[in-house]
Amino acid sequence: MNIAIVVAAGSGKRFNSSISKQFLEILGKPLLIHTLERFELCDSIFGVILVLPPGEIENFTDFAEKFKLNKIIKIVAGGSTRAESVNNGFQAIEPDVEIVAVHDGVRPLVSVDEISRTIDKALENGAACLVTEITDTIKEIDCDGFVRTLDRRKLRRALTPQAFRYEILQKALSQGDLSGNITDECFLVEKLGYKIAFVKGNPKNIKITRPEDLIFAEAMMK
Repeated sequence: MNIAIVVAAGSGKRFNSSISKQFLEILGKPLLIHTLERFELCDSIFGVILVLPPGEIENFTDFAEKFKLNKIIKIVAGGSTRAESVNNGFQAIEPDVEIVAVHDGVRPLVSVDEISRTIDKALENGAACLVTEITDTIKEIDCDGFVRTLDRRKLRRALTPQAFRYEILQKALSQGDLSGNITDECFLVEKLGYKIAFVKGNPKNIKITRPEDLIFAEAMMK
């Protein structure tokens, strides 16, 4: 049995909106609903643990019923950091789960195929990260203020979902420092010495961070 933790506990300060960005509408639906519908359609996922800001949990019940989100098992409150929010979601999972996939709630352009292939790779390898190639030239800045060019052929941009065997993610979350700026779960798993397989993803699977990202996502959905 495979479970997804969909993390949507952020406030979206860059949007300067009174509405959290995960609830801003795209084509008549909240952004988060588009994301959750991808997991509803994925046969590789048995259920979803949804992580929301504490003040949004009660209000979400109406959304779940309206949009027929039948795979949501539990809704839990997020923490003060992303890693804490993921851990809160993880604590709501039963230990008989095989694979846990973690996904950003504000990545509505993820495909069902990407979810399935990432889970399949985690079943095979123990841990898997969805990635996409980098097309820009990437520079590293040293402490003296000078730059050097990195070989972008070896670099990838990390996407979500990222998927792990239950016991691997459990160990990573229990031993890691969750209070810092941990931007993804692969970082915690890497620190334990596990090798993480990559899965080729679509560069359109962006994280909605700024208002222009919302415009791009709406154009792609149309």
